[in-house]
Amino acid sequence: MVPNRPAAPAPRVHHPLFARFYARFSASADARGGLGALRTELLAGLAGRVVEIGAGNGLNFAHYPSGVTEVVAVEPEPHLRRLAEEAARRAAVPVTVVPGTAEALPEPDGSFDAAVASLVLCTVRDVPTVLAELRRVLRPGGELRFFEHGAADTPGLARVQRGLDRTVWPLLFGGCHTSRAPLAAIGAAGFDLVSYRSFDVPEQGPRLPSSPCVLGTARR
Repeated sequence: MVPNRPAAPAPRVHHPLFARFYARFSASADARGGLGALRTELLAGLAGRVVEIGAGNGLNFAHYPSGVTEVVAVEPEPHLRRLAEEAARRAAVPVTVVPGTAEALPEPDGSFDAAVASLVLCTVRDVPTVLAELRRVLRPGGELRFFEHGAADTPGLARVQRGLDRTVWPLLFGGCHTSRAPLAAIGAAGFDLVSYRSFDVPEQGPRLPSSPCVLGTARR
């Protein structure tokens, strides 16, 4: 086990234009695009203490089941964090929103029963470090629930994703990358994959660079 250590100072994360765009777009996508049902599926059956990284504007909070005793939600972007704090006050389970980054979680080893990564591994600066931190703060046997978009399984779209990631996509979408491989990264971090399913969002219509998604559970 990695020893307890004080969290390193968090690097500044400030994407004011993207944060406002994301807040509006994500709420609309939940209402009309089916993301709300995916959030419910992601969080079903969780219990105990949960850490959620990159909580954004807090759209997951309404979907946590009653068995959850506390959610510690980490969000580095100031505008999104303020919106998450508002959502926390409306949540049916206790939610504490804290500043910080997923690369340096301000919590001791083994202090959570579950961790949630929801559309966030695409934007973090260092995926292996983030997953190592999640593994550190989970108790043995604790679950990692993940819902992420990532690399396409078709050569054409995969080439488009790589090109976008080298040029405009991260600049336009708050540091997001489309061609990362979340399943491979989770396995490489020492988690055991329990179950997962792959699908596109949206399921109908043109396949976008951010369409290939995976939702599932891994265990520490």
